[in-house]
Amino acid sequence: MASKGHNEVKESLREMTRIFRPKDPKKFVKEYVRKYRITGGYEEELTMVVEHELGRINSSVS
Repeated sequence: MASKGHNEVKESLREMTRIFRPKDPKKFVKEYVRKYRITGGYEEELTMVVEHELGRINSSVS
């Protein structure tokens, strides 16, 4: 995945996380990768992005 495209995917995933606030980050990323046809092998990294964003959301709400 190219650097520019990779950053666009991460930013899109962060935005989707803020909108949907998934309960299961792994399942959310798996569905995102399948739906948007993201190249395989990035699921773990993208899951960390979702978990980090959920952490930020939860800490700002508290």
